[in-house]
Amino acid sequence: MTSTFTATVLGSPRIGPRRELKRAVESFWAGTLDASALDAVARDLRTHTWTELRDAGIDSVPVNVFSYYDQMLDTAAMLGALPERVAGESTALDRYFAAARGTATVTPLEMTKWFDTNYHYLVPEISTSTRFTLDPSKVLGEVEEARALGITARPVLIGPVTFLLLSKAIDSVSSLLSRVGELLPLYSALLGRLADAGVEWVQIDEPALVADRTESEIATAGEVYRALSALEHRPAILLASYFGDLGAALPALAKTGVEGLAVDLVAGDPEALAGIPELAGKHLVAGIVDGRNIWRNDLAASLTTLESLRGNVASVAVSTSCSLLHVPYSLESEGEGEGELDDALRSWLAFGSEKVREVITLATGLRSGREAVGAELAQAASAKATRAADRRLHDYAIRARLTGLKAADGGRRPAAERREVQAAVLPLPQLPTTTIGSYPQTTAIRVARAALRKGEIDEAEYLRRMRGEVADVIALQEQLGLDVLVHGEPERNDMVQYFAEQLDGFFATANGWVQSYGTRCVRPPILYGDVGRPRPMTVAWTSYAQSLTPRPVKGMLTGPVTILAWSFVRDDQPLSESADQVALAIRDETVDLERAGAQVIQVDEPALRELLPLRSADQPAYLDWSVGAFRLATSGVADATSVHTHLCYSEFGEVIGAIAGLDADVTSIEAARSHMEVLDDLNAVGFDLGVGPGVYDIHSPRVPSVAEIADSLRAALKAVPAERLWVNPDCGLKTRGRAEVEASLRNLVAATELVRAEL
Repeated sequence: MTSTFTATVLGSPRIGPRRELKRAVESFWAGTLDASALDAVARDLRTHTWTELRDAGIDSVPVNVFSYYDQMLDTAAMLGALPERVAGESTALDRYFAAARGTATVTPLEMTKWFDTNYHYLVPEISTSTRFTLDPSKVLGEVEEARALGITARPVLIGPVTFLLLSKAIDSVSSLLSRVGELLPLYSALLGRLADAGVEWVQIDEPALVADRTESEIATAGEVYRALSALEHRPAILLASYFGDLGAALPALAKTGVEGLAVDLVAGDPEALAGIPELAGKHLVAGIVDGRNIWRNDLAASLTTLESLRGNVASVAVSTSCSLLHVPYSLESEGEGEGELDDALRSWLAFGSEKVREVITLATGLRSGREAVGAELAQAASAKATRAADRRLHDYAIRARLTGLKAADGGRRPAAERREVQAAVLPLPQLPTTTIGSYPQTTAIRVARAALRKGEIDEAEYLRRMRGEVADVIALQEQLGLDVLVHGEPERNDMVQYFAEQLDGFFATANGWVQSYGTRCVRPPILYGDVGRPRPMTVAWTSYAQSLTPRPVKGMLTGPVTILAWSFVRDDQPLSESADQVALAIRDETVDLERAGAQVIQVDEPALRELLPLRSADQPAYLDWSVGAFRLATSGVADATSVHTHLCYSEFGEVIGAIAGLDADVTSIEAARSHMEVLDDLNAVGFDLGVGPGVYDIHSPRVPSVAEIADSLRAALKAVPAERLWVNPDCGLKTRGRAEVEASLRNLVAATELVRAEL
């Protein structure tokens, strides 16, 4: 009989407490670290993670959650489903990274958001010529590593249903799920190999089943797990879901022979587990500790929920709601003192290590009674009470102003009328060229920022250096011949954190790093209170840049939805209320930019699709308040001011109507990796505003040729008339090198001139 476990997490972060993996991988790409040294860094990080979990009291440790880049890419590699175009690379690791980020001759896989999170996954490409083959070396290797450390390992796999539902069909219109029969023998063989290795439990993740699924898709999932659970030689199967309720898929999966189900009780409803008799024989892994946000758990309430579940199932284990990939490693890395965490705020928070301790506390309380964890319950209750009473969470002046402003008419005139006014005020050539906002964060910028942080230079010297960077970027854009310029954002550490550091109600961490994609790490700010803008945030930088050139310089802001999506948001009020508070602050900034002479203001909303609820029934309300927040933020300026926005790296089809509803004069949008497909979606909803589809992919180190960009522009012109088409890269240039950027933009301008001549 398979033994059960009591306390676990569904996954762990992998970048390293000090971003060790990021630095090692980037050194490997730069040729200064070889593959064996990279492997040594990876092994050390895995050892550190596993032993910390074991020593904390976790009695089933997840393995195979480590990745050099992305877990979906790892699964594609395991199943022999990397694109054919990477086959010419010399080693398996080179083929892997070629698929992830491309090379000078190989285009990478598309990248999009992992459900409604800010993590990006790489989209596997499945063609009719794809022949799936099993390579279990990575997962078996990690199992063996864990065994050598005395770790009770639970391998984690992306399930075949989710893998196919999230992949992209290249040359077929039929559903990829119809090919699940080709994957079943591979998963069956892998389960046998894991059983041979002594594995007791295997976790198979099927998060795609928490979204809307057809009866056929749910039936297929049931067939898959009936087949896998019928295998005689295999570990016990923990079928894991997260980010919501399984809905109709839950009873279908409960009827299969899988031994365990992991469910999200933070985003999902515990009552959804009632009335399903087949759960009575299952091991329930209850995701009661929030794996996505950083607030301390209400331990007493969680224990009540856990106690109520015991009568419905065979046994209960306590877990995080999802992988801890989405939260920082530990609060211990956050210092104390001026400008750092105050005692009250610290007491409200739990990062990754603290969440592990919460899991252990709840498991102990469930097993031994509340008296066994009385001190922990008292501390959690005290933190809850002090948070509710803190004045920073209730600024009545902000709330009163917002209520009055929302009641007034804040709209702008119709887009066609605005376009005429803007053309008269700011005449631009056909197919105007621009960039998205950021320019390379050079070594000099990073050195200056570090020197300021360490006190080696003062604020005046830092500003002098950053102004020099702005002047260089303006001169470069003039030299290249771009039409609408940007100041390059050298002073900004991040497009959300920069604003959070200047807004009341936010706290910016010092070391709260999480992975966004690959080696890209971000520090999401903590939105803990009511939001206010004490003073202008960007006006001085934009005004200085404009003083250096007669060409228009865009004011650059981040929109309210993206600021929320890329922050850890407060959970004590509806997200829509927080969005309106942020929108009010951004509105004040747009008005001040316009007063300072800005004729073009860009308010970026790349996360609009990211926050879209997974269930269609919940989506209209979200789209209503998110579009409303953007329009509140941008409707304070005159019709003569051109409002731009930017969106990137998402599946836009489900929010196309909302993109039109934003009513921005120009929308720049990622289109390079998806080959301009989004333009057809825009046309389908009657989109008649300006649009700048990205004509080259900035997340690849490739320098696109003039011919390649010209072809992209010609493709765009088939869907968008020239008078509404803008030319730009598909995202900001912060992560790229200066030489690469110059070459790419030079080709962009040359391609634009070529196509203009053809027009």
